[in-house]
This record gives sequence, C-alpha cells and structure tokens, in this order.
Amino acid sequence: MPLGAAPLDDVADRLAAILAGPSGVVADGDDGDLIIDGDLTPRLLTPAATPASEVWAIDGGQALVRDARCLQVYVVRAGRCCFVDRVATVEDEGELRAHLVGTGQRGIELARVDGGLHLPANTAVDINLLRERVEWDGIERTLGEASPGALVLVDGDLRPDPRLPLAWVTELLADATDRGITVVGVTKHTSLSRGGAPLIGQLEREADVSLGARSRWWAPIGHSDARSQVPFTVVAARLDPDAAYSFRLDIAIGVDPEVAIAQVACVSDDAAFPGYPYPLTVADRLAACPPWLREEAWMTLEEQLRMAGIPGDVLHRAFDDRHRSMERAS
Repeated sequence: MPLGAAPLDDVADRLAAILAGPSGVVADGDDGDLIIDGDLTPRLLTPAATPASEVWAIDGGQALVRDARCLQVYVVRAGRCCFVDRVATVEDEGELRAHLVGTGQRGIELARVDGGLHLPANTAVDINLLRERVEWDGIERTLGEASPGALVLVDGDLRPDPRLPLAWVTELLADATDRGITVVGVTKHTSLSRGGAPLIGQLEREADVSLGARSRWWAPIGHSDARSQVPFTVVAARLDPDAAYSFRLDIAIGVDPEVAIAQVACVSDDAAFPGYPYPLTVADRLAACPPWLREEAWMTLEEQLRMAGIPGDVLHRAFDDRHRSMERAS
C-alpha cells in the first residue's frame, strides 16, 4: 500500500498540538522515575567569580568492529583529560578493551566486566553495559586522582546502567562530595519532556522571552529517587551567551546546584563550542573510536586468527556484511 498524504497529515496534526503548548506534565522519557520539583522558571546565571583551578572530564567511546549477528566484536574505552588553570596536564585516550558478545559468550564477558562488583550470574551483557562499565571505571580513577576543589565533568547523566551496583556508584559520588570535589554530568540530548514535547527547547524559548536572547540562565527541574537511583539534582542551563543550545546537567547530591553550574559556565566559553564545556569536547575526542581504529583492530584480530590456523574464507563467511554487499551490487 503506497504512503499517502493522510498518515502524514495525522502525524502533523498531533505533532503540532504537542509542540504548540508549553503546559503539561514533565516526564523523563528514559524511565520516568525522576522526581520533578515543580518550579521550572528560568533564572539568570552568573559564572563563578573564582573558577575551579582543576577541571577533569571523562567520556566513553565504542565501536562495533565486526558483526556476525550471533556474534559481535566490540571495542570500548574511556577518554580522560585534566586542565589546571586552563592548561592541559592530562590527555588519556584510555585502554582499548575488546569484547566478544553473543551466543555462548555471556559468562566469559561477564567475568571480564565484573572486576569485583559481584554482578549476578544471570546479568545480561551488551554494548551498553560494556561502555558504562569502562566509563564508570574511568570516573572512579579520575575521582581518585582529583584534588579537593576540583570540578569533574562526565558526559551524559549520572544515572548508571541499572545492572551496575547502585551502592558502588553512590559511594563514589558521596566520597567525592565529602572531599570537596564537584561532579556534574552533562547531557547533550535529553529525553526530558513537558506535555509530550521536548522540555529543554521550551525552556530555551521561555528564557529568551523573560531574560533575553543572549542570557545565561538555569532552571531547576528535579532530582533522582534516592531509593532506586544514585542521588543527584537535575537542572537545565544555558552556559554561554553565544550558545546555540542549553543542556541537562546532573549534579551530585551535597553540592549547591547554582554554585556547581556557575563553575561549569567558566569552562563553557570556548569559541568553537560555546555553551558546552570544553574539557568534555577534549574527552570526547580522546574516547572516540573512528573507522580507522575499528579497521586497525580488525586487522590485528585477523592476523591473530590467521596465526591460530583460521582460514580466511571462514572469517569472510562469518563476518562479511551480505546486506551491504548486495546494496553495492544493485
């Protein structure tokens, strides 16, 4: 049946109704258990008069090296960097870890991922768990190296994969707060909504009207349910007057949110990335697993398999992308 105009008209009407009005229930599209505090009014944000001298950033990276459908070869790593008085002192790409995910591999990979966390024997293993594990390992290392008074930026929210022990992550963040370290997660693209429409976009428009188009602002949104999640506060913030976007920020409990955001604003004024913390752009670059790295990993694996006596045609039949080959031939 051909696609007609009516289905698009219907979707357009429903989408227009959602986007037209700023009212409605605020929700977290990921799991819905964020507790909304009520007052989402944007308010002016002033950068800290005394920026944090030491700023760390951590980001995880991943790549699918080869996919045989029943088996996948992945690589993951966590990039870390540190700036002291805006001078880079650490740029660490992180150890590249390879994993084989698929039929019959769960027990082996779970043992490799566990690392003393005592995960249940029936824990499912997928790329989300692999990436989260290496990223939180990087966060743990960073918090151990950071000095009191440091600002530690994490790519994404502070809600770990639910398969990771809540007590482990909660203890990491609580210890950091006790040592005077401010931990903030920055999410570029959040599922927060109001009345079904993207919440951040609505707040940006409201702030433009009430505070001015080139204003720095922040708005409290809510907090996590400490009974089932790592405790953190959630806000939205536009961190630089030239920023095209604002972001969701998660701030570890025990830190004044406005003070923390003011510190983040001090490192969000880079000319190339206005409004996004520059240290996180460096960590993202360090953690990235570009196509050349994926192919290099595969070539290394191919050579090791050849030395193990695996014929080339066996690899080809297992991992060749038939769909892509057929598309190229058509």
